[in-house]
Amino acid sequence: MELRAVPRQNRSLRQQVAETLRNAIIHGELAPGDRLREEDLSEQLDMSRGPIREALRQLEQEGLVASFPYRGTVVAQVWGDEVLEVLVPIRATLELFALTNALRRMEERDFRELAAIVAEMDAAAESGNLARVVELDMSFHRLIVERSGLFHSLQLWEMISPRMRGLFFRMGPHHTSLEAIAQQHRELLAALQSGDERRAHETLREHIAEPRLYEHLPRGPEPDPAGDDDPAASGAASAA
Repeated sequence: MELRAVPRQNRSLRQQVAETLRNAIIHGELAPGDRLREEDLSEQLDMSRGPIREALRQLEQEGLVASFPYRGTVVAQVWGDEVLEVLVPIRATLELFALTNALRRMEERDFRELAAIVAEMDAAAESGNLARVVELDMSFHRLIVERSGLFHSLQLWEMISPRMRGLFFRMGPHHTSLEAIAQQHRELLAALQSGDERRAHETLREHIAEPRLYEHLPRGPEPDPAGDDDPAASGAASAA
């Protein structure tokens, strides 16, 4: 396929390459198992291999690509059952536990900051800017975990946040609309402001789970009768 770099504006070269490849993966222009060769990308995007190598590392952290020694980098497959049984429960455990503590510490200025994030999310959604909606989504949830004052919870959340970001990008097109994402966060903010811990927990739990978003993902790798367990060849690389 032919890749075209996104407009450069004020982003670094790494960010430009990452966004170009991320968009191609999200929209199916690059399929699971497709190989991403630095030399080919360098020629197509008309830039040196340094920023491309950095962008591929970033996308690997997000779970969108996977690299294998002597085999190169491929677009990663995402298995729905692994997302639902591993990543989602880990995220839910961290955020629900942090929420309990955050509710006891959050002040009016914190709610104002969350409201400002939701307002900006509305504007980004209206303009169809998925990338900005994703970053604001991450900021909203990070602020809650941060306000909990729980160092280890925040540290663990930061460890899985690149995978969550990659998953948000993949799931964005499967929401009813980008405006629906902003509305979900508006409802979550209202639950937080109510001071009702049970309501806040239920709203956050429903927000995180939302299993219908993962229905389009394949459930898991099929057994290979040939015994070839090379995930690069099958497209069954690391999950989101």
